[in-house]
Amino acid sequence: MRRKHIILFTLCAMILCCWSCSSRQKNSEENNLLLMKENAVSDGIQRMQMSDARHTFIYGGKEYSSTVVRRPDDTLPVVVNEQGDRFADNSIWLKLEADGKMIVDKVFTKGFFSSWIDADFLVHAILEGMVYDKTTSAGIHYAASICYPQTDLYIPLLITITPGGVISVTRNELLQDMYDAGGE
Repeated sequence: MRRKHIILFTLCAMILCCWSCSSRQKNSEENNLLLMKENAVSDGIQRMQMSDARHTFIYGGKEYSSTVVRRPDDTLPVVVNEQGDRFADNSIWLKLEADGKMIVDKVFTKGFFSSWIDADFLVHAILEGMVYDKTTSAGIHYAASICYPQTDLYIPLLITITPGGVISVTRNELLQDMYDAGGE
């Protein structure tokens, strides 16, 4: 009698294990399908998520408030990669205030950076992002990147804003210099 209970228990455990594995696989497939549905859009254009980053900091004895909002922008030309995938480009709104006074209130697109980026790269790239970086004696620094969508190919840019609101841009060649030096 005891042996029958052990066999019955073992059989139930095996059935439960098989049912659990098939259920887990089904749930995983449903989750993957749901994720694909969320990223797919009716017009076939892939869009990055909207982001909104806010920072406050002290610079030159004043309190600054920085807001950077990235949005997919359907008014900009669609970017198509070599595989024919279509991507919406982004616009980025930068708002910088000091002690309640507006310093910068500007919307950036990749076109703003065309003087610093090769036109052939720019055609297949999007404005990926911009973030507050740091402050130095030269001003308030933001890091921005123009990239080929869904790849590691990008051009880093440094945006410096003076307390008077003057904007200057330079390419951040530091990463390229690291690669050229063998990663040192």
